Amino acid sequence: MSDRIAHRRVAADTLQKLLGVHEHLCQVLPDARLRALVEIRVSQMNGCAFCLDMHTTEARQAGETQQRLDCLAAWREAPFFSDRERAALAWAEAVTRVEQTHVPDEVYAAVKAQFADKELADLTVVIGMINLWNRLNVAFRREPEPRAGG
Repeated sequence: MSDRIAHRRVAADTLQKLLGVHEHLCQVLPDARLRALVEIRVSQMNGCAFCLDMHTTEARQAGETQQRLDCLAAWREAPFFSDRERAALAWAEAVTRVEQTHVPDEVYAAVKAQFADKELADLTVVIGMINLWNRLNVAFRREPEPRAGG
């Protein structure tokens, strides 16, 4: 158990507003499986166990297969991701590592070929939001709750 602040309690008003943004993003980018893949991949990169637990559960509930979840960290090598998913995952990685990648033009071109302008803007906000959630949970050491049989 962490001795860091209980950020969800002390900043409850702020977190409620962030949850509202999340709910909005679920409406404007309704592909729950794609959103989950992006959220999981970013959470893998950021080492956020809480978000990994949450979003893999959501992905399975949305019909995602365990095999694709198992191979998500190696999506470039796995044969069962669509061009749209690959473009979104590459975009998510580049945006998450913006200090290293500066989001290359070829990554932008690939994602732009798969997403309309509004979709791409909303996808980028999804990426920004999961990075924010990861940073909050990692910084304050929020852990997933153990599940029965887990």
